[in-house]
Amino acid sequence: MNMIDAPSLLTIIYVLVDDWYTQHGNRLVPSLPGPQPVFSDSELLTLVLAMDYFPYPGEQQFLGFIRANYLNLFPKLLDQSQFNRRVRRLEGLLEELRRFWVSEMGATFERTLLLDTKPIPVLGYKRSKRQSDFTRSASYGHCASRKMNYFGYKLVVISTLAGVPLVYSLVPAHTDEREAAEVVLQFVRGCNILADKGFIGTQWQAEVSRTTNNRIFTAKRVNQHQQTPAAFERLLNHFRERIEGVFNEVQNTGRNLERLLRKKVDGLCTHVAAKMASHTLRILLRQQFGIDVLTFEQTPVQSYS
Repeated sequence: MNMIDAPSLLTIIYVLVDDWYTQHGNRLVPSLPGPQPVFSDSELLTLVLAMDYFPYPGEQQFLGFIRANYLNLFPKLLDQSQFNRRVRRLEGLLEELRRFWVSEMGATFERTLLLDTKPIPVLGYKRSKRQSDFTRSASYGHCASRKMNYFGYKLVVISTLAGVPLVYSLVPAHTDEREAAEVVLQFVRGCNILADKGFIGTQWQAEVSRTTNNRIFTAKRVNQHQQTPAAFERLLNHFRERIEGVFNEVQNTGRNLERLLRKKVDGLCTHVAAKMASHTLRILLRQQFGIDVLTFEQTPVQSYS
């Protein structure tokens, strides 16, 4: 793998983004009255994607860094307020770009996939939620694996064995694992999906198989009468470690999803979309260009109670 300097990385990302935008993306953006913006959508998307590759956990610090060091690459750089407003309008564009890259890597042809959920806290557990924009969609939940109570959402993801996220969604934190899975399972067909024990349920798995032609494989609990062979259990655990690695990279590198603490639902959704797109781009750069983008790592959040 090759390391790369910041100007070269920003240039490569811009070329990838602008090529896609010229061919596909510009048709997805509604025309607005008035003059064309001097800071292009391609430049904006480039910085949104690159933000996770630099050691600045907030937009203000990152934009200040770009302004101080690489203004020659982005001479019409917006201030933070304008930048945020533009980014929120382009959330759908970020997701379309991510799906394009997923297709470019051939990930849509994978037939063995991984399924898991992770907590996304948005407010302190004991903090008043009365005036929060999240009140109508977020909820209280519990993460058993981390013994953590929190208020927010679950991020449910289906990814390939190589870590490429195919489908993801945010659901309220109290949502049962299997109900959360149904939100994303409808978008894949005829796949073998490896999941943890939270997705155990003979009747539920049979219904998933009937409606989507997907087969769910999980390890068995010790008190279940029907057990799987030990060799198969070891194989499942081996592949389960891969999705844990995916979530570790998504959550604990760049801007930690648990530390975004956005004030608005649309702001959170935009940043989750940017996070998943930048993670997909990281894999694309590694697979197709041999470029290893080493992002800064943060200490995981331990508790929001």
